[in-house]
Amino acid sequence: MEFYSTYHSPIGFLTVYSDGNTVTRISFSEEELKSVESCLVLDDTLAQLHEYFKGKRLVFDIPVNPQGTGFQKRVWNELMYIPFGQTASYKEIATKTGDKKNVRAVGAANGKNPIAVIIPCHRIIGTNGKLTGYAGGIWRKKWLLNHESGYKPVKNTLF
Repeated sequence: MEFYSTYHSPIGFLTVYSDGNTVTRISFSEEELKSVESCLVLDDTLAQLHEYFKGKRLVFDIPVNPQGTGFQKRVWNELMYIPFGQTASYKEIATKTGDKKNVRAVGAANGKNPIAVIIPCHRIIGTNGKLTGYAGGIWRKKWLLNHESGYKPVKNTLF
């Protein structure tokens, strides 16, 4: 059974899909889809998205299960290591996945990321520092990066 619910975010509706154990997809929607039964993972995801957009969550701890090729999954896994408020280039991700010449393939995999926001494909920029394509629209990518730049992790120190 597939569960889904829509979260109304500052960048539009995000429809979250779950198989009951993991998040399988988060997509941008033009309209709110009515929930089809809920599950714990879906409820947790909506709560964490709310915290993220309020600036109270820097890391998601939701189990995800994106569907894609082995290469796509390697790229999406690397994206999960880019810290909140930071960016990486397509070339850096290509290098980390085994071949710095795979920049275009990384871009294609990034564009097919099925779990927007949680798998942070918005944190990938061009080597020249410029914003490049984003499946949700460049304006959303810019908004997400600006949102994250406004919240810096608090460092706990003894002094």
